[in-house]
Amino acid sequence: MNRERTLSAYSRELGIAPLAETGSGRWLDLCCGSARALTEAALALPVGAEIVGVDLVDHFVPAPRPSALRLITASVTAWTPDTAFDLITCVHGLHYVGDKLAVLTNAASWLTENGLLIANFDPQSIRHPDGTPAGRRLTTALRQAGFTYDPRRRLISRRGQKRITLPYTYLGADDQAGPNYTGQPAVNSLYNPHPNGT
Repeated sequence: MNRERTLSAYSRELGIAPLAETGSGRWLDLCCGSARALTEAALALPVGAEIVGVDLVDHFVPAPRPSALRLITASVTAWTPDTAFDLITCVHGLHYVGDKLAVLTNAASWLTENGLLIANFDPQSIRHPDGTPAGRRLTTALRQAGFTYDPRRRLISRRGQKRITLPYTYLGADDQAGPNYTGQPAVNSLYNPHPNGT
């Protein structure tokens, strides 16, 4: 994972212009790394806009920081915001998270009415208890819940706030899964699918 990524990496990896998506609103970046990119972005935001970065490790760029930037050290699976966001991003962060589906469903509930959630996502990292990939049933469940998945770019996205329940129970994670498509060591997440998708 590139903890020192710059703002241009967000456009390259996610195919969006984060500042344009945020406008004068609020941007949440999950697994933000050092927040170098967010610091760069906060300097270009209009008055009243805000960026919040959340990362498990407190190795952020040193202060002083722009007043429009708030950095929080917390687990993205446990942290909850106190307001909605116009943009929520996660650049290659889900690869290292245990309960990936909880992060996606929680983030969908934190969006504004027209807010955008977009993240790098590898469905191959979602596994059944026996270690086999969740496969097409998973991507179907995500699409039925209103997510869009681009398999070529391995991006998952959703526009607009919604409370979502997916038909999976989280069992734990395998942090010895080895490299994923990025070539970096990643975490596989184990889920028990509900019968009949309920």
